[in-house]
Amino acid sequence: MNGPLLKNTESAGAGGSWSQPPAGGLDRAKAAKVGLRVFLGVVTSLFLLFLLAFIARSQMADWQPLTEPLAPLASARQLWLNTILLVLGSISLQGARMAARRGALNGATLGFTLGGVFAIAFLGGQLWVWKQFVDWGYFVSANPANSFFYLLTGVHGLHLLGGLVAWGSVGARFLRRVPLAQLASSVELCAIYWHYLLGLWIVLFALLTSTPETYQAIAAFCGLR
Repeated sequence: MNGPLLKNTESAGAGGSWSQPPAGGLDRAKAAKVGLRVFLGVVTSLFLLFLLAFIARSQMADWQPLTEPLAPLASARQLWLNTILLVLGSISLQGARMAARRGALNGATLGFTLGGVFAIAFLGGQLWVWKQFVDWGYFVSANPANSFFYLLTGVHGLHLLGGLVAWGSVGARFLRRVPLAQLASSVELCAIYWHYLLGLWIVLFALLTSTPETYQAIAAFCGLR
């Protein structure tokens, strides 16, 4: 009686569709989640300082808004497109996260792949925006608003690029056919990170495309005027 049962159990574990990770794996997953939360807390503090510096600098006389009629952000269509790409990437990774919980390998693989593809497309769109800035003569040193645009979007892009390194590492494990139960925690961490970067980008997008009047109101609220 015990022999066939043991054999069936081993077969299910080898298939990876519903096998549970070992206790050590659960401990590592919890530690990784804590580490990610600490890291995101540090990133949040960093960007908060950047944003406060942005608002304070926007009150200086040499600040030339990027949302004026002839400025690059007078029409933010490309940034809207990039935002949609990042939203789709976040949705895809959330789908992969939920599929991994259900043990649906095909759904997890598809969602995880699309999440990375949309993120790469987002970075490509951001580089196109940078190129447009350069073509129009909006260089880093030409205007403090230009400098902050490159800084904020660049640092955000670097964090997304770092996420793609982790995404590629997990993707390689998918290709090696590692059991899905062992990948579920990594997929979840990638999804959480993508959701965070999406939320951060929405804040940056709203701020970068705001009017000087909005900056003045925020500065007054924060006591920077």
